[in-house]
Order: sequence, then structure tokens, then C-alpha cells
Amino acid sequence: MAKVLYIKANPKSNEESRTFRISEHFIEEYKKTHPEDEIIELDLYKEGIHFLSNDDINTIMGPNKENLRNHPILKYTYQFVDADKYVIATPMWNLGVPAILKAYFDYVSVTGITFKYTENGPVGLLKNKKGVVIMTTGGEYLEPPFDQMDFASKYVTTMLKFFGVEEVSVVAAQRLDIIGEDVEKLVGDAKKQAEELAKTF
Repeated sequence: MAKVLYIKANPKSNEESRTFRISEHFIEEYKKTHPEDEIIELDLYKEGIHFLSNDDINTIMGPNKENLRNHPILKYTYQFVDADKYVIATPMWNLGVPAILKAYFDYVSVTGITFKYTENGPVGLLKNKKGVVIMTTGGEYLEPPFDQMDFASKYVTTMLKFFGVEEVSVVAAQRLDIIGEDVEKLVGDAKKQAEELAKTF
């Protein structure tokens, strides 16, 4: 049985969010083909994830973090480590991700738990895991000529790989705010892509 951590980074509801319309469809299809797996939904806005304070930093960088699995910050780190698969649903906001998702990655980026430093630089500690980034964008930023402006999918993918998660897929519905685009078709196409990926994820 695999444990799937479904991370949601949007204050909107499942009905309002175009991102969640795709990610919820992915989860529904995943359950059909992986009925024995456990899905843990983590809504970052409902959790009230905040920016790290000085006290938080001193704790997660301290020597006794292995004994603090229930700490308000480290509980998220250990939850992240305990998962086998990651589904991260986020819109692109202003070329990047919502700040709350960056704050969450600060929670789980803890040396000795999700990565370590070696003489050759940082090494991820989360092996044999996989992830999918489900994203929506107003413009078209994942392909040239504007792909250099994509600080959203590239950031999330890079962070997962930094932790050692080598197999990371991206499902994106783009151009959703371009005048004249058929938004329902674009979202529908992304849902179809998500549905196919869910079968083998």
C-alpha cells in the first residue's frame, strides 16, 4: 500500500479553482486503479502555513529534531518523508507559485531529514518516490518563447528532485486567461492527461 500526499496550494474551493478541478479528477481516477492506497489531503491554506520565525529556524536546525516529530513545523517534514507519492496542485501566480507553497517547502527542507550536505554538495534523502505537479496558468509559459519565465513548475519540480524524488511529471492547463480561448476545453484536455497519468502513477 502506498501513501499519497495530496498538497493543495490555492485558497479557492474545489469548484472555483481550475487547478483543483484537474487535481481532484486525478485523485478520483487514481483511487479507481489504486484502491488500496492511502490519500492524505493537505490544504495549505486550511492548515495555516506561515513564514518561518527565528524560533522555528532554531528548532528545525537544532540537534534534537529527530525527537520532535509532533513539533508544529517538523510534523509536516516527517509527514512529507513518510509519503511515497506527491500530488502538488498549484496555480501559477505572477510567474511563480503562491507564497504559501514556498513557505511549505521551507517547512520540509530540513537537513538530515529530506536532504543532507556532503563533500560533493547537497544530496536528497527521499529515494524511490514519485511526484506530479498539477498546474494552471493564465498564459503559456511552459514552452518557448516564454518558458524562461516559468518559476512555478520548474521550482516545484526542482524542489522535489532536490529531495531525491527523481520521477516528477507535470500536468498543466495553460492559456486560461487568454481572450478567445476555450477554457473548458483546455481544462478538459488537462483532465484527460491527468486521468491517463493517474493509471500508472
